[in-house]
Amino acid sequence: MQVVILAGGFGTRLSEETDLIPKPMVRIGNIPILQHIINFYSGFGHRDFVVALGYKANVIIEYFELAKNSKLNVKLVDTGLETSTGGRIKKLVEILDDEFMLTYGDGLSNVNLDDLLAHHRRFGKMATVTAVRPPARFGTIEISNGVVSRFAEKDPQDSGWINGGFFCLNKKVCDFILDSSTSFESEPLKNLVEIQELSAYEHHGWWQPMDTLRDKRTLESIWDKGDAPWLMKLN
Repeated sequence: MQVVILAGGFGTRLSEETDLIPKPMVRIGNIPILQHIINFYSGFGHRDFVVALGYKANVIIEYFELAKNSKLNVKLVDTGLETSTGGRIKKLVEILDDEFMLTYGDGLSNVNLDDLLAHHRRFGKMATVTAVRPPARFGTIEISNGVVSRFAEKDPQDSGWINGGFFCLNKKVCDFILDSSTSFESEPLKNLVEIQELSAYEHHGWWQPMDTLRDKRTLESIWDKGDAPWLMKLN
């Protein structure tokens, strides 16, 4: 199945790295996170990729010119510098399959893509989003009469569900995207919710975005330990 990766944003919250390179090219264990994502999908048998480029597109183009893989079909499409996430999808409409997967170029997970696709087809909706719990960042303190009665690490399960990326989509979702300035996460998804065409695949496993330098260091630490969850399907 065709896999679309949104890789055109500015990555401003990771400016320590992205002043010179686009965020999808930030390296985890000397491998760009974009390559980690492609490896993850290919571990489930996916071979056809479309990468939507924008900010510093030339860096990603140059990388794939040097890292060609005859087993994979990676199509690089410059979708514009200022284009929003929905706009990038819209600009790919002419080359999209009727059904495709979509993810962001800055997040990793151990979500079972086979189960995700099966869920999407079972519900028969235009779109399926992988729902995840946000990573725990803060511990919790319970206080009784001025004295701490309980101190514990924050449990991600105490948080609500959020958009974890890793979508399955019907090409018809492009009809809900107005123009290049449209954020996919705003009106398109909200409208799909209103007409009950967005299903959720609840992922209870590991998920980690790379929004900040702290997130990058977290991923690097996991990689250095040699037990990266996103490699589980490739072992």
